[in-house]
Amino acid sequence: MTTIQYIKSSQQLTGLCEQINAAKWVALDTEFLREKTYYPKFCLLQIATPEWVACVDPIALPNLEPLFQALYNPALIKVLHSCHQDLEIFYQLTQKVPGPIFDTQVAAPLLGYQDNPGYAMLVSSLLNINLNKAHTRADWSKRPLTEDEIQYAADDVIYLCKIYEIMSKKLAALGRADWLTDDFKALENPDNYWVNPERAWLKIRGKNKLTVKQLTIVQALAEWRELTAQTENRPKSWLLRDELIFDMAKLQPETIAELAGIRGINERIVQRYGKKLCELISQAKTKEPIVLHNKGRGVKKSQQHEAILDILTALVRIRAEENALNPNILANRKDLENLLFNEAEEDCPLLHGWRYSMAGKELLGLLNGELTLGIQEGKLIINPNGAT
Repeated sequence: MTTIQYIKSSQQLTGLCEQINAAKWVALDTEFLREKTYYPKFCLLQIATPEWVACVDPIALPNLEPLFQALYNPALIKVLHSCHQDLEIFYQLTQKVPGPIFDTQVAAPLLGYQDNPGYAMLVSSLLNINLNKAHTRADWSKRPLTEDEIQYAADDVIYLCKIYEIMSKKLAALGRADWLTDDFKALENPDNYWVNPERAWLKIRGKNKLTVKQLTIVQALAEWRELTAQTENRPKSWLLRDELIFDMAKLQPETIAELAGIRGINERIVQRYGKKLCELISQAKTKEPIVLHNKGRGVKKSQQHEAILDILTALVRIRAEENALNPNILANRKDLENLLFNEAEEDCPLLHGWRYSMAGKELLGLLNGELTLGIQEGKLIINPNGAT
């Protein structure tokens, strides 16, 4: 069994950085807490190669800069699973995102797995190991950590190394090693790891059903909530839950007494922010709302729309079969509706990465009349418009 290095001194960190600098790739995972904060509290970094494994204690170390310098080496591949929260921590601490990235969750569908598979499922499928879940809810901020907790944390990157090696070989054998380049590059976009308060309302579900005036209020309240949560480092739900924002937009209280009468609102929130919230609601009533980009979701689909979606589905099935993929991994019905109704580009996976190369570009060609779908010798074929 590989000895786990527990890094809690600057001298130990220097030695680890030398190991990182000698590696071509490393597997990474983090442990953090954020139940009582807006920003995640960084508690532990697990890092491994097939030759060594280490747990870095950011609570004990006075300076993590040497670690970041080593990890941010653009020649070093960083292997993670479902990397968003891990990279969010790095961005929070350095205002930069390390690259290049290999995310096993993103890569898995190209090997026949479902979209967004869980880590435990991949470990079970590829390594025939059932993960120990004894410390899933551990308090990683407490010290000292037990030997069992350290082993539990280290196991994640030990297995991740093995999964990466298996996936890399399989992708290369299938000729798909480069298919994920754009998808992985997109993970390095800093905009993924910071919410602009002015755009916070876009994450609230059900906004399409609101009236113009109600939407304007939701936008104002969501911006205030995000900014306040960031400034005070408190969970957004401690300020206002989404349901409360909707209720406030519908009831539109003008006084603190009316605000306090809304079911479920916290009395302390009313006392501390009541005046400000009423002012925001009053001001929002006089403003024009920010225009929704994804108008297509409100369109009632006609029989013509359904027929077009069926044609798009046919192309997806052809390309999925050619590449031995489940068609739903390449594109589901909602993805095709997104494409048909010209919804927000960032929300449509068919316009990015390997999905665009495999089918998205052709689907756009069909929609724009540049390609046609036909039948030849009992098979569906795609031709340039006008070809015979």
